[in-house]
Parts: sequence; C-alpha cells; structure tokens
Amino acid sequence: MNFSTLRRTLLAATIGAVCALAAPAFAQDKWPSKPITYVVPFPAGGTTDVLARLIAQKLGPALGTTVIVENRAGAGGNIGSDFVAKAAPDAYTILGGTISSHAINVSLYPKLPYDPVKSFSPIALIGTNANVLVVGANSPYKTVQELTAAAKAKPGSISFASAGNGTSQHLSGELYKSLAGLDLVHIPYKGSAPAIQDVIGGQVPMMFDTSVVAGPFIESGKVRALAVTSAKRTPQLPNVPTMAESGVTGYDLESWQAIFAPANVPAPILQRLQTEVAAIIKSPEIQERLGKLGMAPSTLTPQQFAAFQVSEIAKWAKVIKAGNIKID
Repeated sequence: MNFSTLRRTLLAATIGAVCALAAPAFAQDKWPSKPITYVVPFPAGGTTDVLARLIAQKLGPALGTTVIVENRAGAGGNIGSDFVAKAAPDAYTILGGTISSHAINVSLYPKLPYDPVKSFSPIALIGTNANVLVVGANSPYKTVQELTAAAKAKPGSISFASAGNGTSQHLSGELYKSLAGLDLVHIPYKGSAPAIQDVIGGQVPMMFDTSVVAGPFIESGKVRALAVTSAKRTPQLPNVPTMAESGVTGYDLESWQAIFAPANVPAPILQRLQTEVAAIIKSPEIQERLGKLGMAPSTLTPQQFAAFQVSEIAKWAKVIKAGNIKID
C-alpha cells in the first residue's frame, strides 16, 4: 500500500469514527422524535393514574411531543413496573412509580422481577400524601375506636378492601392490624376505583385509600372519613383525627408518587426530563391542583429523591418484618 492510499484509508477511518461518536449526540439533540408512553402500573381512576394524566397534559407540550398514558395494572404495580424496567433506555417509556412499586414490594414479594433502585433512573418525586381510613356512609362505625372494638369483639368478621397486594392501601390495613392486635380480612382489588366503589356500596366495610381518590367521595358524603394515616392531621381534612389520636399508638404512614425512567437513559435526555417535570411540579397551577388533591408537592432534587427512596426501602423492610406482614 503506497502512502497516498494509506492516507485515504486513515482519513476514511477517522471520519467514520467521528460520525459514530457524533451519532448518539445527534440522536439526543433530536429527542423526542416520537410520542412518549407514560406507564401507570395501576388501573384508571387511582391516584397514580390521576397524577399521570395531570403531568402528561403539561409534559407533552413542554417536550414538543405527545405523552400517552397507558395503564398496565396487576400484581400491586409489579407488572407495569417490570415492563418499564425492561424497556429500551431511551426515555420513550416512563413510569408512574409509587411507595408500593418502589419501596414496599421488594420486601413483600420473594421474587420481584425488577430491582426498584438499579432498574430505574429517578426523574422526580411528585409529592406525598396521607391515606385515609374510610367506611361507607351507612356504616355503623363513627370512629376508629368503635371499629377497633367491633373487630376485637368478633375476630375475622370485618374485612378491608385495598387497591391490591403490596399497595400502600394494603400496608395501611396490615399496619392497623399489627399495631391494634386485630384479625381483619384483606380483600385485594385491581385498583382503588373498584375497591372504593364496593365500600360505598356496602360490600366491604372499610378501606384505606389515598386522599386523592377518597377526597371527592368524602366531600360528596358517599364515604365517612375516620382517620388519616400520617403522624399529623392534614390541611385538607383538619377535622379528621390521625390513627394515633384514635388509639392506634405508633401509627404513621404516608404514601408517595414519583416518575421513573429505565436505567441507563443518556444523561442529556434524563436531565431534560428531570428539568421539565420539576418545572411542571413547581408551577402555581400544578401546586394548587396537588394541594386540592391532598398532596404535599415535593421539593427534592432527583439525587435527594434517590436517597429518600433507599431510606424508604429500609424503613418498610423493618416494618414488614416486625409485623410479619405477608401478601395474600
């Protein structure tokens, strides 16, 4: 090979290498070039679904694309979460994660199909909210004390509904059972919407649900709020006592909602998502909407949220082990 030929060969190889290195950056500059799917691992009508549609409505225009909300319910949020965990790391598929799917389930399910930390990149913690213990409007129980007394008088005679195994609603009931020494029967549903409808209809005596879902039914008088699960009373329900105030000493549980992408999404894309979602959450309109839904909007950065998630996993692992809490 003469010098001229060698020079042309080296030049072609150099140009090819530069183009290869530039391709990912170019692709990232063009992101997003197609619609984004926002997976909700629970049925329509629940807290995660309500928030997803609220965020998606703003996120699409902010990114110059369409954000489609898709419900992939089942197994306490595990099915939808696993779907996103195994999606391509291009952020065209994101997830509405919760305290259940990303902090509780890892200690409840012996073979979780994904790692709640390693399989995802945190985008944002949307906010936190207390659950509310509600009974039907025609229920004979006016207070938690009355409900506790009835459950103790006839062990196994009172059941509670939940949005599904492993959800914060489920764990709220299990924590009540453990701390109050009760024998309650858990009835898991495929989401909050069908569960609370059966409480309204009297098919199930009680359930714990998020203030986002339960709030409108409390306001309309279709259910009666007996207590909130947080350590302190909530601004949205100032006249409703806490579980601890109602005689269940040591009771403290707050749910949370977040957004995740699959692990290994390119940093520029992830940072853009984080920036846009943070701006949406901080906007006065969304702050007001979250407040009306009974949520305290988060101010944590993605890095702070990641540390918070790890601490939540450790916290609930201890609670689940101490209470010998098992899924049905």
